[in-house]
Amino acid sequence: MKRRESVTDFPSSALNFMIYQRPTVQSMAQWASDVDDDAYTFDNILPFYQKSGTLSPPNMGKRFSNSTPKYNPSAFPNSGPLQVSFANYAQSFSTWLKKGFAAIGIPEAQDFNSGSLFGAQYCTSTIRPSDQTRSSSATSFLNYAFNVALTNLKIYTTTRAERILFDANKRATGVRVSTLGIPYTLRARKEVIVSAGAFQSPQLLMVSGIGPRSQLNAHNIPVIHESPGVGQNMWDHPTFGPSYPVALTTLTKEARDPVYLAEQVLSYTVNQTGPLTNPVADFLAWEKIPQPLRDAQFSADTKAKLARFPADWPEVEYISGAGFVGDFSNFLLVQPSDGRNYATILNVLISPLSRGNVTITSASTADLPTINPAWLTDPADQQLAIAAYKRSRALFAALPEIVAGEEAFPGPEIQSDEQILEAVRDSLMTLWHPACTCKMGKADDEMAVLDSHARVRGVSGLRVVDASAFPLLVPGHPQSTVYALAERVAEWIVNGD
Repeated sequence: MKRRESVTDFPSSALNFMIYQRPTVQSMAQWASDVDDDAYTFDNILPFYQKSGTLSPPNMGKRFSNSTPKYNPSAFPNSGPLQVSFANYAQSFSTWLKKGFAAIGIPEAQDFNSGSLFGAQYCTSTIRPSDQTRSSSATSFLNYAFNVALTNLKIYTTTRAERILFDANKRATGVRVSTLGIPYTLRARKEVIVSAGAFQSPQLLMVSGIGPRSQLNAHNIPVIHESPGVGQNMWDHPTFGPSYPVALTTLTKEARDPVYLAEQVLSYTVNQTGPLTNPVADFLAWEKIPQPLRDAQFSADTKAKLARFPADWPEVEYISGAGFVGDFSNFLLVQPSDGRNYATILNVLISPLSRGNVTITSASTADLPTINPAWLTDPADQQLAIAAYKRSRALFAALPEIVAGEEAFPGPEIQSDEQILEAVRDSLMTLWHPACTCKMGKADDEMAVLDSHARVRGVSGLRVVDASAFPLLVPGHPQSTVYALAERVAEWIVNGD
């Protein structure tokens, strides 16, 4: 379950969600409270969100005329290397969604980058407007570093970090690495900064002697610092949703019609137009489950658990999916070949209560860790998933102009709550938002691996800066928050804090 990303450019529609949006005001207030540091309130962290990105307006000369996004230009006052924009093509399914969501009580939103998420709107994505390729950390920040000829940057490719090294005072002094099987040591004069992600940052800490004592002892790893929270508290946003045939052209046609696909490749290559410029998901909606369904679906315990989240924290996100998704086994190969086109609404649990974990299988980073996402283990998540499924079905029912037949997945025979829950369990997938496995927190929180400046507690000269450091998984897509956290901590590092 490890996501790999090439630094090579590729069309933005290579089935990768590149959604860029920011969390809510109150969710960041919760972050600040959880770590006892006002640096993370929305107003204080906003300049670090803004530092990285440059926003380009939509190219309406190439988009459908009925696909004009609303957005807030003032949310991006700076000119950072990360390119944020809109695709030159809106999925045809997406052009109907404002109407559909309004019909089920979700109004149009202004934007998703100014501290509020409720409502429906086209989303910004990390797409380079000049050529409609993905603006990744490699094509933005690394390219920028190369272009300004930074002399203090050296990249080791095909290299695996094996173990963090410490001196007798528990100060990190370097990292033992190997390149193509050849081991050697990289020494650190000031600090070691780990950024291996929610799965392998905790793995690297554990094989280096920082983590739950029982896991370290089980693999004969000398304990540098006992830290029971390493690898625990994993949040994620699971996703699932129904698929319907629609009287529109969707990605089903690309997958099943080679002539049409060839035409779109040419359109993308020559003019940067057409569906290959689109990152699949370009229209979002967010809500708390409305009261009538809430009362019918949620137990008192579920209501109490969900009430712990701030008032502006959505419970569910709905993502446009211009194709048949089914059980997520293989998006391209599972597209039906019956001549019809399909669309899906992806439901995402944005206020999950279930918590997973990451554990090591050996003392070597060459052996992948064991990941237990524990999706839907909390009954509140189960009830929320059922409610979200019913809301998605209501959306399709509100669009008779485009729905071209009965539900294709899981099917109209799936009606009871038990059947819906079983269908969700059989088709559940990660949205690739795992976080919080090396969480930061207050000094009296024994599960807090880091302090608010991302420094590993119990040792010195070591930080973790990636989504594993989050104290909570902020609502939505964490890409922007990973960049903002990196910008915030980078300033502390430069200033010696």
